[in-house]
Amino acid sequence: MQPDFGDVAPAGCHGKIDIIFAISTEWWMKDYQTRLIAAFPEFAQALQDELGAYDLHILVTDSSYTWSMDDCALCQDPADCDPSGAPDLCGANIDECDYTMGSGETFASEAGSSGRRCKLVGGHRYITSEEPDLAGAFECLARVGYGSATPQAFDSILAALDHSLIETDVNLNGPGGCNEGFLRDDALLLLVIIQNSYEWTSLGGPYQWRKALYAVKGGDEDAVVALAITADNDISPNLCAPDSPPGNPNRMRIFMEDYLKHGNMASICAPAYGSFFRDVAAQLAPLCDQFIPD
Repeated sequence: MQPDFGDVAPAGCHGKIDIIFAISTEWWMKDYQTRLIAAFPEFAQALQDELGAYDLHILVTDSSYTWSMDDCALCQDPADCDPSGAPDLCGANIDECDYTMGSGETFASEAGSSGRRCKLVGGHRYITSEEPDLAGAFECLARVGYGSATPQAFDSILAALDHSLIETDVNLNGPGGCNEGFLRDDALLLLVIIQNSYEWTSLGGPYQWRKALYAVKGGDEDAVVALAITADNDISPNLCAPDSPPGNPNRMRIFMEDYLKHGNMASICAPAYGSFFRDVAAQLAPLCDQFIPD
């Protein structure tokens, strides 16, 4: 049932979706990052099928406060860094945003990463629908590599949205900010988190994350949708450890299922992720139709 708006029709989101991907760089993400990248074209097609013409902003969060390339052989483009240089900068031209938590990741430097600067249309640190090769641009951003920072999914997401649980004077979305123009008042917000571990490092907990995320959208619980593709060995049956009893509770699941109105959990151990994204895309269409910008 659609909500009763009285004499005022909902404006709708007009296909505008701001999407944040928080992708773990733990060592065992080697296989799972490729599954995520392989699923993206199916996701884009599902959005088109559900929304028609869409207007996307897609940002991959930087989940740490550092940038380093410990082996210059990881450099994939001599225009961006020096394969024969000296670690840990390898002659790369790095700016403050490259080591700011929550900024859009455009130059991943770990093993298995793109190892180059992802150059996006408009010079942003996020993809827009003006990008001629959406899948190629996403692959460059999403290939963040592995063997690095412990995932801090909600720390990086809330920093990207300028709603960190620790007060800061950094405004990433404001004029001159690392993510300038990413967050739009008239767009739905979609979060995608992928990590093969429990969420235990981010500050706060489900209640604080919920409060901060809804504050971003003026308290509108129907303006925020989230998908976590993560370890499922906290439930039974599961795909990650089918022969073992369930482990400790995962506060990511608690958040998605008990605190977020439109939260979704999926197993990182599934052989493919396309169906997860199709399900989320189907949720976005009715929410877009009823959306009233704050």
